[in-house]
Amino acid sequence: MPRLFTAIEIPREIGDRLSVLRGGLPGARWIDRENYHLTLRFVGDIDMDVAEEIAHGLARVRRSPFTIRLDTVGSLGSKKPHAIVARVGSSPALAELQAEQERIIQRLGLPAEQRKYTPHVTLARLRGTPPRDIAEYLSIRGGFTAGPFEVDRFVLYSSKAGTGGGPYIVEEAYPLSLPQAA
Repeated sequence: MPRLFTAIEIPREIGDRLSVLRGGLPGARWIDRENYHLTLRFVGDIDMDVAEEIAHGLARVRRSPFTIRLDTVGSLGSKKPHAIVARVGSSPALAELQAEQERIIQRLGLPAEQRKYTPHVTLARLRGTPPRDIAEYLSIRGGFTAGPFEVDRFVLYSSKAGTGGGPYIVEEAYPLSLPQAA
C-alpha cells in the first residue's frame, strides 16, 4: 500500500540556497536538501488500484508552466510550532494547479483535505523546541528569499510511512506544457 502525495520539485540551485539555513535550532530535525519539495496534495496510504486511478487522473491536467518564488522563512503551528518552512509567494497559477488536483482526488472518492492550503517547503520538523529559540532563529533568517524559478512539471511521489522527511520516490512526472497565454 503506497503512501502518495503530489508536489513540485525544488531546483538544485534553490535547494542549495535553502540548505544554508540548516542548523542553529535545538530540537530541529533538518530535511535533507534532496528531499525538499512543495507539496500540492497529500493523498496518504492507499491501495494500488486507487493509486493507478490517481496517476491516470493527474495525467489529464493541462496547464502552462509558471514561476514561483520563496519569499520568507517562518514556522507552522501557531501555539506549538512543529516545522520551519520557506513560504511561497502568492501565485494564482499555483493555487489553480493545487485546486485542480484537489478536485481530481475528491472525484475518485478520497476525502477532502481539511487544512487550508499553505504553500511551503519544509526545512525542519520541530519537537520540543522552545518558542524563544524559534523566534531567535526566524529573526536572523526570516528575510530569506529565493527565485523566481519556473515550474514546468509536477510529480507524484511515494514515501515510506513514518515521520516524513524522505526518501521520496518519483512515481510519475507530469509536464506542464500548454503554451503561455499571449
